[in-house]
Amino acid sequence: MKAQISTIDGGSAGEMELPAVFEESYRPDLIKNAVLALQSERYQPHGTDPRAGFRTSAESWGSGRGVAQLPRLKNGSRAARIPQSVGGRAAHPPKVEKNLVRKINKQEKRLAIRSAIAATVNEELITARGHLFEGVVPVVFDDGFEALTTAKDVVAALSVVGVYTDIERSAASKKVRAGRGKTRGRRYKQRKSVLIVTSETPLRAAVNLAGVDVVAVDALNAELLAPGTQAGRLTVWTAGALKKLEMM
Repeated sequence: MKAQISTIDGGSAGEMELPAVFEESYRPDLIKNAVLALQSERYQPHGTDPRAGFRTSAESWGSGRGVAQLPRLKNGSRAARIPQSVGGRAAHPPKVEKNLVRKINKQEKRLAIRSAIAATVNEELITARGHLFEGVVPVVFDDGFEALTTAKDVVAALSVVGVYTDIERSAASKKVRAGRGKTRGRRYKQRKSVLIVTSETPLRAAVNLAGVDVVAVDALNAELLAPGTQAGRLTVWTAGALKKLEMM
């Protein structure tokens, strides 16, 4: 499989043979497992006080009262301390020692990433994710793209190859999150757009574009390639990144 290399002004810089990883079979099951395993590493352990619900004056009234022999508060009749009564403690509260991290085999993880990379050239999967673009995929720039230093230049280059419409789609999708999440540091929701992969350092000039993620090729992971476990993200590569990918 070959790809056309574009310059930042829309010209052609020739073509190159894509690495063999782009011929990998599509494995949505492995991709999903790899993304969930990566997300599980960010879970924050939480739990209750081990003595919660036990600090009480409750004692049973004993027999002969015509009521259930439950621990009851000294100055009242409400039950306490036991989990099977109204006002009692939680039966099985969350514990901080619970292991929240999901494990995945190294070979499965590697295969999932290779499969997600191959999905970036599948137009059906890219369209199914809702991405908007003109032309063919993959989109490959020459190494001059990595030297851009302003967002204006990046926007001009992406517009020439027909993928900037997807960034506009992402910008229009921004909305306030429903529920309590809006008060907890995640007020807005926005759809993902283009993933820009470079050879050495991430392209800082593009970090503020709507829905865009930037990454060096050796830092690629399943979550960047398949946000929400859905593979087929619209991806922009540089020629240097593809050459480095071939050696990995």
